[in-house]
Amino acid sequence: MFTTIFPIISTPDLAASLVFYRDLLGATVSYDFPGADGEPDYVGLELGGAELGIGRDLTASAGPSERFALWVYADDCDAAVERLRAAGVRIVEEPTEQPWGERIARVADPDGNLVIIGQRAGGGDASH
Repeated sequence: MFTTIFPIISTPDLAASLVFYRDLLGATVSYDFPGADGEPDYVGLELGGAELGIGRDLTASAGPSERFALWVYADDCDAAVERLRAAGVRIVEEPTEQPWGERIARVADPDGNLVIIGQRAGGGDASH
């Protein structure tokens, strides 16, 4: 049912983050989603077998922080949320379609950390 797990970092300066993760660490851009201003709002990176997302958030702290989101992809977001609900997991946000084509929901882990349950655009586990 669940297929992939990866973190997404929020940053007020996506360009600077790309210099660090792409240019200095050697990750490659696998996906980008433009914002209303034409600049990327989200970039997916790959390094080795690992994936990292970086999302532009102008309200994020400019200093070092632990600001991140943990994503878990599922074959079927709605079915995954129902499975978690039946197990007593707190559902923070019900599944909804997103502008980039994915369906997502937000749940809380036992410590209250936010976990996003996503279903890739078009269903299934295609690369983002």
